[in-house]
Amino acid sequence: PFGHIGEEAFSPYVDGDWLHSEQSVRIFEVLEPENLTWEVLDGIRTHSWRVEPPPTTAEGMVCRYADRIAYLTHDVEDALRSRVLRSSSELPRYGLKIFGEPGSDWIDVMINAVIYQSERDGALTMEPSVLEAMNIVRDFMFERVYLRPEAKAQAATAVGVLRDLTDYYLDRPMEIPASYRHEDASETQAALDYVSGMTDRFALELHHSLDSPGSLRSSPGL
Repeated sequence: PFGHIGEEAFSPYVDGDWLHSEQSVRIFEVLEPENLTWEVLDGIRTHSWRVEPPPTTAEGMVCRYADRIAYLTHDVEDALRSRVLRSSSELPRYGLKIFGEPGSDWIDVMINAVIYQSERDGALTMEPSVLEAMNIVRDFMFERVYLRPEAKAQAATAVGVLRDLTDYYLDRPMEIPASYRHEDASETQAALDYVSGMTDRFALELHHSLDSPGSLRSSPGL
C-alpha cells in the first residue's frame, strides 16, 4: 500500500531494505504459487531501478524501462492535474525540449528512444539524450513534488498507519488470516505478508476501525 512509502514503512522489520519487488516474487512462489519460470521471476524481482544487477533478459529490461516511463509520465500529469504544478512551463526546459508538452507524446518519445537505441546497440537501452531528460525531470519531481512539505506529511501519516497495523498483528498473530500463516513464515513475515497486501483504502479503514472507541485495540488490557 501507498507505493514506495510502504517500503520505508516495512524496512525496520527486516534486515536491509524491504522491497516490493522481492515481495512480489514471494507472492508468486509462496503465497499464491503460479509455477512461473525463472526468467519471469527474475524480471519481476529486478524491474525496479533500485535493484542491481539488472534483469538478465530483454523482456526484463523492457519491464524496467516501462516501469519508469509509466510512473514518471503519470506523476507529471497528476501533478499538473492537482495543481501542485500550475503549468507545464514549470518543468525543466530540457525535458520540454525533448518530450514536448506532457501527455501521450512523452510516452511515445521515451518508447521510441528505447526502440531506436536498442536496435542500434543490439541490447535494451535508451538514447542518451532522452535518458538524460528523464533523469532531469525525475530529479525535478523529487524536489518539487515528491518531497514537498505536504507530500512528506502525507508520507509520514502513511508510514505510521502501516507500522501501527504491522505492530498490531505482531502482538496478535492469530488474527492474521490463516492463508498468510505459513509454516516457514515467522510471525514478523506473516504480519508483513498480510499488511503489505492491503490496498490503501483497506489499510486506512482498518486502522481507523482498530483505533475507534470500542475496538479490540482500545479495549482495557490490550
